Amino acid sequence: MSHVNFVFFGTPEPAVEILEVLHEAGYIPALVVTNPDKPKGRNLKLFPTPVKEWALAHDIPCAQPRSVKDPAFLQEFALCRVDVFIVVAFGAILPRELLATPKCGALNVHYSLLPKYRGASPVESQILADDRETGISILVMDEEMDHGGVVARKTVPVSPWPPTALELRKKYNEAAGKLLVEILPDWVAGNIQAKPQDHVKATYTKKIRPDDRLVRLEDDAYKNYLKIQALSAWGTYFFIEKSDKKIRVGIKSAEFKDGELIITRVVPEGKKEMSYEEFLRGLPQNS
Repeated sequence: MSHVNFVFFGTPEPAVEILEVLHEAGYIPALVVTNPDKPKGRNLKLFPTPVKEWALAHDIPCAQPRSVKDPAFLQEFALCRVDVFIVVAFGAILPRELLATPKCGALNVHYSLLPKYRGASPVESQILADDRETGISILVMDEEMDHGGVVARKTVPVSPWPPTALELRKKYNEAAGKLLVEILPDWVAGNIQAKPQDHVKATYTKKIRPDDRLVRLEDDAYKNYLKIQALSAWGTYFFIEKSDKKIRVGIKSAEFKDGELIITRVVPEGKKEMSYEEFLRGLPQNS
């Protein structure tokens, strides 16, 4: 078991994937911090985050502050003596008081080769941009978004291209977990220095909006395919006219062959998933 004393901050399933790699290598967090349980379904039953479920399954203490700026939460951490924070998709920027708590700062996994693709959607943005220079960065967190010095970077080759965002994120998580295992002892021992980013070269991503998911079938076929792959987890869609009504059709899967976009599976509005061929057969001839 590792002697690095760390606290893990994270919320969704991708954070669990990195926790698993750390755990397998003997890196066990002293505490896990995640978002509060959220209500779901018709009965608004509270459900834990994936990271909380992982912590409970491994008998690791779990904190769920309503806000990381809460004075009681900050006071509790002020008494802790930990080497480092590891932050993966936590969903909030940590305040200065919290970042000052660990002896060796807070390390954040970012899904790009910084300073490119800072912000909320680096994985999706790389695929949309058809940028095949893919990789991850581990940086020291400061109070600005994806701004701190880079402790380590690793290119992650991807083939075939383009992947879905889920496929690319899984590759990134595996690489990030292994890179953390590799650097943590030297980072805590003071043998690694963070390198400042070249902020002039920084590029930024935006949050994915509902209208970003619209595929206009008359647009460039390859760009549409990139969008379908990049936003597959969100669900892309197109509209088609049927009996003087506009029908929304969700795209479940597609291929790109010989310069053409080939949609393979769809979910028409109000219906179950079907092949695209089956969907087209059900349309009037003049649609």
